[in-house]
Amino acid sequence: MRALRSVLLAAALLLLGWSAAQTVTAPTSVGLPAVPAATPSPTDGLISALKKSLGAEARGEAVLELVFPPSTTPLRNARLLPRLASVPGLIRRNFTVTVSPDTVAGRPARRYALTPANPQAARWVIWTDQQWNVPLAYQERMAGGPLARRAELTAVNPALSRLSRPGRARTVRPGLKRALLSALPGLSLPAGFEPVGVHTRTGSAVEVLLSDGLNVLALVVSPRPVKAASGVGVRQLGGQSVWLVGNLPQSALDDALSRIRRADAEAVSGLPGTFGDPAASDQ
Repeated sequence: MRALRSVLLAAALLLLGWSAAQTVTAPTSVGLPAVPAATPSPTDGLISALKKSLGAEARGEAVLELVFPPSTTPLRNARLLPRLASVPGLIRRNFTVTVSPDTVAGRPARRYALTPANPQAARWVIWTDQQWNVPLAYQERMAGGPLARRAELTAVNPALSRLSRPGRARTVRPGLKRALLSALPGLSLPAGFEPVGVHTRTGSAVEVLLSDGLNVLALVVSPRPVKAASGVGVRQLGGQSVWLVGNLPQSALDDALSRIRRADAEAVSGLPGTFGDPAASDQ
């Protein structure tokens, strides 16, 4: 059960920057009015902030609550927010984003509400600092409405913290998708989700990360048998077990695996070596 909890936590705990709106004066001839810059769309503003948070973050006092996956310590305190693993191109494709003013920890903030195109996927609200353009809080809710997790700064240090090792945005991996579907013929990826990473776990298991832009699923192929559980779909294929872990209805997890005809263990084991981490992208 400890191994299963580890997979669940890894899948769930796997980003935002909006510069204050400025009026940009274009070169003009005498008598022509200045042309103001176009206001960013809510999606552009959110993605800009997510990118900025790869190199800077707000710190202070934070409250973290994890309902799914289940944890022995669902509520804890921290100095900063866990980083969100976003994929900008998939956010554009899969979410409708709206923005409104709000306040977090006494600071003026922007509240972004993200509604997924896939009605079975989790929905998000992300708050960003109006001055610094980095996250101050976020929450993830299951399709039916219950809270899955939240993180919120309740007090904020007076200065923004710069990261000595900036992160990088995940990107869609078309080659990985083709290889994955070849190794697991009949696999049906949930609507909106694409492979964005792969690595080898202990015990010869291979884990492929699937994302719709913010929500993350873990597809694991392992020689070790696993029992199905809430939030975990399982299909046994000969000597291989295929798991799909994440915040989707159980029926969606099971359906994604139900038509897999076989698991090519050799092809699956070669995925991490063939598809290394990509370079940072503005996608």
